[in-house]
Amino acid sequence: MRRIASRQNPIVARYRQAAHGAGDDLLLDGAHLVADAIACGIRIADAAVTTEAGDREEVRALVDRLVKAGVDVASVTGPVMAALSPVRSSSGIVAIAARPNRSAAIYGDGRIAPLLLVAIAVQDPGNLGALVRVAEAAGATGIVAAGASANPYSWKALRGSMGSALRLPMAVEPRGSYLDEPRRRRCKVVATVPRGGTPLFEAELDGPLAILVGGEGAGLSEETVATADIRVSIPMEAPVESLNTAVSAALLVYEARRQRQRARLEPAAVS
Repeated sequence: MRRIASRQNPIVARYRQAAHGAGDDLLLDGAHLVADAIACGIRIADAAVTTEAGDREEVRALVDRLVKAGVDVASVTGPVMAALSPVRSSSGIVAIAARPNRSAAIYGDGRIAPLLLVAIAVQDPGNLGALVRVAEAAGATGIVAAGASANPYSWKALRGSMGSALRLPMAVEPRGSYLDEPRRRRCKVVATVPRGGTPLFEAELDGPLAILVGGEGAGLSEETVATADIRVSIPMEAPVESLNTAVSAALLVYEARRQRQRARLEPAAVS
């Protein structure tokens, strides 16, 4: 491996740019994300590892896999790694990978009805990453980061998703047209509201769905709620008035999963 000891090396600027997720490159920080990217078949352009991290068996095996795959792996000093990684305490290995392009698959492959999670103005990248992880765990077909939401491909969102962002189809829709395609595909649009909606466990959440969740604090706008086919509220005991957006999304998506599975298991009605 080549050795990089200077923070002025051009590789530092490239890693810093990739951390924002604005272009075609992703910054993968940590052995877990790098291993997930390899498992997903995502192309890794190059990687960097500290000597100390390279001495760990897990990282050493990962570096061997990268080298065998033809990836340019550099050995870097601690100060250089601190410049490459935006994490306060880096794991000692980072990589740049190609951004996956699976936005066309957010409605699934046609074998099951779409179950789409639409995050609107979720500005905290860690929260958005948690939503991506929730969506994958519950079996959603995809997620849309809509409006003023954070970039789901930024380093913090990627870490928050724990690798789910590398696997789950995602789309970024900063404009107000994010409901056009769900409507065209006859998805029922479900808006989460803090109170006054249909209680969650009484709502009909089977069939094609687009579940809308709002950002931290403000939630969904009145205009967005007014366009929904159904408004759903999560029952909460006083004095609790709200839940974290990822927790709310988890409850709705898992209830939708439960109802969809039940519908598949129930025998067809006899006429």
